[in-house]
Amino acid sequence: MSVSSILPGKEVFDDFRDQCLSTQNWLKKYDESGMQVWVKQSPPANNVKGQNASKVHKVKCKMTITDVSAATMYDVLHDGIYRKKWDPAMLESFDIARLSDNADVGYYSWLCPMPIKNRDVVTLRSWQVKDDEYTIVNFSVKHPKYPPRSDRVRAISIITGYYIKPTGPNSCTFIYLSQADPKGALPKWVVNKSTQVLAPRVMRSVHKAGQDYPAWKQKAENLPWKKPWLYPEQNSLSFMDPAELSIQRADSLENVDESSKVDAHANEDSSYIASH
Repeated sequence: MSVSSILPGKEVFDDFRDQCLSTQNWLKKYDESGMQVWVKQSPPANNVKGQNASKVHKVKCKMTITDVSAATMYDVLHDGIYRKKWDPAMLESFDIARLSDNADVGYYSWLCPMPIKNRDVVTLRSWQVKDDEYTIVNFSVKHPKYPPRSDRVRAISIITGYYIKPTGPNSCTFIYLSQADPKGALPKWVVNKSTQVLAPRVMRSVHKAGQDYPAWKQKAENLPWKKPWLYPEQNSLSFMDPAELSIQRADSLENVDESSKVDAHANEDSSYIASH
């Protein structure tokens, strides 16, 4: 992807939607209580320079929601202030700059169980509402003012996002898809296994947040009228030239050796990547 095309276009959203809705070449790992989880193994790495495939699998989690509207779930994912109420893993989160009316760059860090180092990401996030469908996608970028920190391991979102489709006035299909690398010298089997465990947990947390959001948002102190993700004129973030950003490649980041620290806690918690 060149600098001039770093902002996702129609083909990125269309491909993400197709991946969310497809079951071909996806292996179902879980199907219970209105929740399904699939994984898709990465193809074998080839020998073409610069085109080595990631060993981190894609994970897709689909939830059938019967008591929250698609619009509300979309608002929950965007509302950074509300996120502090429902995301216990969050250490720090903030928007850095606007790139367009439907794209921004932001920072997110999260807690990992001791003695694993906490992780962080800098991501370009873009969104669209089209044909009664809501989509949010992100991927990791390099920002000149937010390099990796010594006290945290810089993780990589290769592609992460949400696809939400209404099924009624107060119900929806809610899909999370991610291919992300927490970096560090953690065995890839730990990363892939833990992601499968975490995806349903994250989805249930977001669902509960959706149930509680309308009552929270209508309070005057929570600015019920303010939704800059729907109304760009409300966005007070300063603009940034997308050309200042570049794709963050996993192989350009140092691996911190944590292999001796892998334990049951790491198996459950170390690879959480959110949809900032």
